[in-house]
Amino acid sequence: MPGGAFLLNSGGMADYGGGLTVPVVVTCLMAASGGLIFGYDIGISGGVSEMESFLKKFFPGLLKGTSAHAHKDVYCMYNNQALTAFTSSLYAFGMVGTLVASRVTRRVGRQAIMLIGGALFLVGALVNAFAVHIAMLIVGRMLLGLGLGFSGQATPVYLAEVSPPRWRGGFISAFPLFISVGYLVANLVNYGTSRIPEWGWRLSLGLAAVPAAVMVAGAACIPDTPSSLVLRGRHDEARAALQRVRGKGVDVGAEFGDILAAAESDRRNEEGAFRRILRREYRPYLVMAVAFPVFLNLTGVAITAFFSPILFRTVGFESDAALMGAVILGVMNIGGIFASGFAMDRYGRKLLFVIGGALMFTCQVAMASIIGTHLGNGSKMPKSYGVGVLILTFIFSASFSWSWGALYWTIPGEIYPVEVRSAGQGAAVALNLGLNFVQAQWFLAMLCAFKYGAFLFYASWLVVMTAFAVALVPETKGVPLESMGHVFARHWYWGRFVKDHKYGDDEST
Repeated sequence: MPGGAFLLNSGGMADYGGGLTVPVVVTCLMAASGGLIFGYDIGISGGVSEMESFLKKFFPGLLKGTSAHAHKDVYCMYNNQALTAFTSSLYAFGMVGTLVASRVTRRVGRQAIMLIGGALFLVGALVNAFAVHIAMLIVGRMLLGLGLGFSGQATPVYLAEVSPPRWRGGFISAFPLFISVGYLVANLVNYGTSRIPEWGWRLSLGLAAVPAAVMVAGAACIPDTPSSLVLRGRHDEARAALQRVRGKGVDVGAEFGDILAAAESDRRNEEGAFRRILRREYRPYLVMAVAFPVFLNLTGVAITAFFSPILFRTVGFESDAALMGAVILGVMNIGGIFASGFAMDRYGRKLLFVIGGALMFTCQVAMASIIGTHLGNGSKMPKSYGVGVLILTFIFSASFSWSWGALYWTIPGEIYPVEVRSAGQGAAVALNLGLNFVQAQWFLAMLCAFKYGAFLFYASWLVVMTAFAVALVPETKGVPLESMGHVFARHWYWGRFVKDHKYGDDEST
């Protein structure tokens, strides 16, 4: 191995040295601030959709119909496809933005992609704030979606490529942590602006420009990653960037040599990354790129993330109480992410999947039991049971953040070989945003049709995804990116696809 790097656990996986330096902490925090954009919009969408001033401006028919529906079927009070399009259009264009970013990131670099994403989100936030009709509102959401796609594609990979291997899980989890912070801030903003008649919703939507500006400023101040610079032939800048984040006294020769070797392996393959990831030796990475976003959306997080205020209204809380419930939900998200960030690099990834899956399953089944028993046509749930649903939602949210909420960004961001890294991450984020679109557009219709059965639907999938994580997701704690192939090569199942040598064979097997 170039430069004489020593091995972790005598397993053939290099530990290049280097610790927590001020530059790497500052750089990663600035990059992770892109998660503020994602989280703020998730929180704002649900809260604004429940504000009477917003509904009066854009969906007056729905506002008149909610009181009528409340006496017929509480599950269907807010089932309106035009209203859900306000939320879902962002994710549809986020998918488009991710695919575009995946195609151009190799040429312009990850830093530039994050900068473009922040700028698009900034413009979209301003368009939404000044919207005068639904068409203008949707255009703003489209711009927000494109920005979200760009930042979501580049940021987790940036964090994986810059952070030290021993603390990579914690650094990558800074991205979902900022998502949770953005979600909390959005719900606090909604709680305050809901008291402003007529134009409070404009302030909620317009303040999305603040996290966008933070991201633009952060992306403008940080260097690109060494791997990205090497892929563009800027070797001197790449070595300087690596030295900066690892510390002045650290010998980066071994790590830089492996980055060069990985980039050279990439250059020997002339086919595009999206075609390459379809080859047999990359099968595990393709499966992860598909499975993680699919399972993330089947946790049932759509219930708590997109429509928590509406859900709380459905089970009997007034508007202010519903918005405050969403605020507490944001606090639970942050607590779960913090706990996950500390635990995943100490105890490994699999333990988080098991604990989170068990708790989420329990909460979904319990919520289905309470809602199915005490909520129905023409009935109002007793307050004590409504509080029970609220508490179960809080526990579910913390459990999700502890497990899939953090690990969805961590594991896909760290497992891909450099030659398919942009394609793998791009495919995973694009599929996730596409499924977010489906969930946001159809969840309220699903709630109307399935009623409490919607919770049981998600609970059944939690069993499947937890089994998948235990059996087929390799433990990646402390493994350097350039040595990740060893983990898959030695896995009981994926070893039949990945060969146990440094960068794999250039020929399909």
